[in-house]
Amino acid sequence: MNLTGPQYVIEAGPHRATIVEVGAGLQRYTCDGVDVTGTYDPRELPPKACGIVLVPWPNRIRGGKYSFDGADYQLALTEPAAGNAIHGLGRWARWTAVTHELSRLTLRLDVVPQNGYPFPVRAEVTYALDADRGLAVTITARNLAARRVPFGAGSHPYLSTRGHALADVTLRLPAAERLVTDEKGLPIGVRPVAGSAHDLRRGKRLKTLRMDDGFTALDADPAQRFAELRTPDGTGARLWFDGAFSYLQVLTLDALTPQQAAVAVEPMTCAPDAFNSGAGLMVLDPGGSWTGTWGITPL
Repeated sequence: MNLTGPQYVIEAGPHRATIVEVGAGLQRYTCDGVDVTGTYDPRELPPKACGIVLVPWPNRIRGGKYSFDGADYQLALTEPAAGNAIHGLGRWARWTAVTHELSRLTLRLDVVPQNGYPFPVRAEVTYALDADRGLAVTITARNLAARRVPFGAGSHPYLSTRGHALADVTLRLPAAERLVTDEKGLPIGVRPVAGSAHDLRRGKRLKTLRMDDGFTALDADPAQRFAELRTPDGTGARLWFDGAFSYLQVLTLDALTPQQAAVAVEPMTCAPDAFNSGAGLMVLDPGGSWTGTWGITPL
């Protein structure tokens, strides 16, 4: 039995991706049979949120509490050890397949109004493969309520190190600032990366650097809006994103699964705890919508 529900396969040229129902997650992406992203056994739960879509907020909300338009809300604490609400409401939901073609899949989730988030929002994610360019992922959201709603989005892909240790891979990030966080993983400030170990704008080997860090002040040049992981033999992946995403969360894991290192590069519309800080938070008017696209090109 697959704990993540039905699997949907799309293909184009040498590219093949498997997307699962639960969390609308990218379970596997290969090119010429080689893993481009971190993967897991679909009979298991996605480790460390591997591949999932993050709506109606990415990352964490402190204490699961926030205020919006004069009302106070309390979300379930889905990161109990730290006392946070994490990764939105679509993580463990069964997304519905709207269209499934040879190289394209669209899944939909109607977020059920509930305690802590009494707002009906419809989210869709489209995974599309191109024989030359690789994978593109488009997320859309529409406010179905008769009032304003707070909203944020993101995705949680992992880039594969292709069997190499984290110490040996090179990571490039187009970010000039890093979010300073407290012991709960929540921002308490922003610091320039210049002169620090986290200045990865030119790309450098990770060596001993390990991260669970948010980054912002992303390069405004559309041609430079990408993160890149390269292995010692020059292979790897480029994760690109459009202007809808103003933040990246980077998580390095020596063992996403046993014997598999990976680096999560998560495009996000807003900062962690944006429902409280307002940093990057979107407010969708009645009937309002949002769209953002990111993708992965194998190297």
